[in-house]
Amino acid sequence: MQTNSHLSRLIHDQAKVYGDREELIYKDFGGSEWKSLTWNQFSDTVKKVSNAMLNLGVKVQENVGVFSQNSVQYLFCDFGAWGIRAVTIPFYATSSEQQIQFMVNDASVRFLFVGEQDQYDKARRVFSTCKTLERIIVFDKNVRISPQDTNVMYFEDFLKLGDNYPRQTEVEAIQATASMDDIANILYTSGTTGDSKGVILTCGQYHAAMETNNKCVPVNENDRVLNFLPFTHIFEKGWKILCLTKGARLIVNTYPLEVQQSMKETHPTCMSSVPRFWEKVFMGVEEKIEKSNAAKRKLFGHALHVGKKHNIDYLSKGKRPPLALHLEYEMLNKTVFSLVRKELGLENAHFFPTAGATVNPKVEEFVHSIGINMIVGYGLTESLATVSCNHLGEPFTVGGVGIPIEGIDIKISDEGEVLLKGPTITRGYYNRDDLTKAAFTEDGYFKTGDSGYLKDGELFLKERIKDLYKTSNGKYIAPQMIESKLLVDKYIDQIAIIADQRKFVSALIIPVYPLLEEYAREHKIPFENREQLCANEQIIAMMKERIDTLQQQLAHYEQVKRFTLLPHNFTMEKGELTNTLKIKRRVLNVNYAKEIEAMYAE
Repeated sequence: MQTNSHLSRLIHDQAKVYGDREELIYKDFGGSEWKSLTWNQFSDTVKKVSNAMLNLGVKVQENVGVFSQNSVQYLFCDFGAWGIRAVTIPFYATSSEQQIQFMVNDASVRFLFVGEQDQYDKARRVFSTCKTLERIIVFDKNVRISPQDTNVMYFEDFLKLGDNYPRQTEVEAIQATASMDDIANILYTSGTTGDSKGVILTCGQYHAAMETNNKCVPVNENDRVLNFLPFTHIFEKGWKILCLTKGARLIVNTYPLEVQQSMKETHPTCMSSVPRFWEKVFMGVEEKIEKSNAAKRKLFGHALHVGKKHNIDYLSKGKRPPLALHLEYEMLNKTVFSLVRKELGLENAHFFPTAGATVNPKVEEFVHSIGINMIVGYGLTESLATVSCNHLGEPFTVGGVGIPIEGIDIKISDEGEVLLKGPTITRGYYNRDDLTKAAFTEDGYFKTGDSGYLKDGELFLKERIKDLYKTSNGKYIAPQMIESKLLVDKYIDQIAIIADQRKFVSALIIPVYPLLEEYAREHKIPFENREQLCANEQIIAMMKERIDTLQQQLAHYEQVKRFTLLPHNFTMEKGELTNTLKIKRRVLNVNYAKEIEAMYAE
């Protein structure tokens, strides 16, 4: 049963339904012990936040900044602000000072909530350059606040402003005036080019998204949902709210690098993720099998063959598997695949929404073959996440991104661009009428920038239109497609395809250094540092052989002819990655101009 209340009342309405049932499972900042809160405790704290915000002077539809990694305090702030019809502006925990300064000034933020020391330090350094910023509220009580900062307070002291709900009558009066036209978030896209754009997301968009996703995403009150992606990311934010409307428990994972340990400790049934997560799972299992004895390798290889035949060749196509195949799969599922899932902490796996980038078909087949329901979908910040998705238990096509959700009108332009219209689509960009006008067609369709097509009711994507490269020979190259094929190699951590106006395709590759070092030691390849390792001819020959194997199915003009192994990662600090870890190709072309030119030297 779904409770699809206005965001200002959702938590309180659910508390009336579930009362003292456990709802939030979390760790304190830097803590090691899992704790929990009930729906009633969740509701009480949200009320305190609403009251405290009124006491600070937060106005209806005022923009409030939240600059933190995932935490229960983040949830309290979101729903507490919505409780008085304020707007939350989520900042990625990894945002730079320049990005923070831009967003605070663009949204005229007066009150900024921050997570840990790093976020506080950045906010403090830009405070004087942000004309509207009045106060910083710090979630983590272990943060060292400068004695000179009289405009900073800890979250626990902020909450005391809401003790005993001194403004509750006013809070309820404000909630009574709540409208679906209220802005809930201004979510700044991380952007691979130029400044961030503030996408306006209204309460009505959320309401429509929750209603339509409820019809195709079967999360329920018995699910334990691990929040892994940042709450700043619209995929996680929308998914989190859907789970709350259904009464599912939320397990708040604060530190992304700890997610696999969190899975083993909390045993989630659902988790939204990006394809890179499953690529790493695939590579981890593959590496473990490679190191097993011949008998185990043969058994697992056979099990994967049976799993693929059962779950992909039959079930994904809506066909019933033959009895003998079904019985063999069930036996292998209980013996072999159950051990894999247990190792991941997914003994009770229900389903796992996956979006945000191209899913490698090999990885998608693997995940389904071992008995994990990966639900591939497609969406954007501007569409409030879901545009289309696979449906659990229904036919799907590996490589597709599912069936359009109810209420979304999809049109393919003459140029092949996916165009959208519907109640979940943004009204535009904050303070940017020029960008808003450019983002829509004359008949009101939002231009996604993605090339795709519809076939038998399913949506298939081809590439980002702006990302298409044209070689000097006139051939079009889709770099993301090539990158996704090569990223499944266990030795490749990051990759950037180079091809625009070039004679052939080349690549900048960040290897998985520990594995490469292990390979070098096993093969008696001497090296003193990463520079020597990445330049070694034996290492380059080994990588070339692996890359050539992976790209056999690519057209000749799409295949990587030359590559450079780099001794250092792409980083956000150098402007090479967005907050969602997408590569900024324009920046890479500048930062690695010397290495790129060397690959094209005759």
